[in-house]
Amino acid sequence: MKLFNNKVAVVTGGGSGIGRAVCEEIARRGALVIAADINMEAAQKVASAIVENGGKAEATHIDVAREEDVRKLVEETASTHGRIDYMFNNAGIGIVGEVRDMDLDHWRRIIDVNLWGVIYGTTAAYQVMIEQGFGHIVNTASMAGLIPSPGLTAYSTTKYAVVGLSTSLRAEAVGLGVKVSVICPGFIRTGIVDAINYINIEREDMDSLLEQIKMMDPDKGARIILHGVAHNKAIITVGRDAGIVRKLYWFHPALIARTQRKLIAEFRKIRLGN
Repeated sequence: MKLFNNKVAVVTGGGSGIGRAVCEEIARRGALVIAADINMEAAQKVASAIVENGGKAEATHIDVAREEDVRKLVEETASTHGRIDYMFNNAGIGIVGEVRDMDLDHWRRIIDVNLWGVIYGTTAAYQVMIEQGFGHIVNTASMAGLIPSPGLTAYSTTKYAVVGLSTSLRAEAVGLGVKVSVICPGFIRTGIVDAINYINIEREDMDSLLEQIKMMDPDKGARIILHGVAHNKAIITVGRDAGIVRKLYWFHPALIARTQRKLIAEFRKIRLGN
């Protein structure tokens, strides 16, 4: 609890899902939270609820695909509050579909948000944290950034990149007083599931498949995340599924490959135009 008390934390994608849960949990531990989201109404609801419960929070609008938005958020936060202790680059979107059914606009959109958004937030916060001599950057990737994920290839591409960015920068940053961690959640019940862009698949068919998966509550996920941040873990897996699959891929990659072939076969049963 003391670790986060009176700290300044910026959370992108703070209006819903994991971002909302992190905002609420870190505020409960005494931090001042800046909930940043493209949905300003959602960010305001999160910040207002925190304040009503005795916490400290502000809301701001941000489109993480716009470098100027992210840079302005970081610079204004540092100027107003004197520092940034934690930068959670959490905002993201999902696309489900086979590569053969996607066009380059699909790729550009998910890369703009999931990868460039994290790069913008990381580089802006990194400069501030180097100057102040401390800080912790926490980037949200996914279980799909640790193992191949057919049907999620574009999403997985961005999340693998976020893992590579975070783990590589961690080695550079340690000598400059800055910590870097990456979050790799498994199946968490968040708003991203409802907002996923399905390509050549009916949403109802995909929803029926997802209903068979037991998903973690984001509030529990936030507690796991902050435990990992407090212990400065390099890779924070969230959910038993993420931890197990990660280890299986290390030690039994052939088993994971067989499972993925079965999954894509099931996926293709609901693909339109089979």
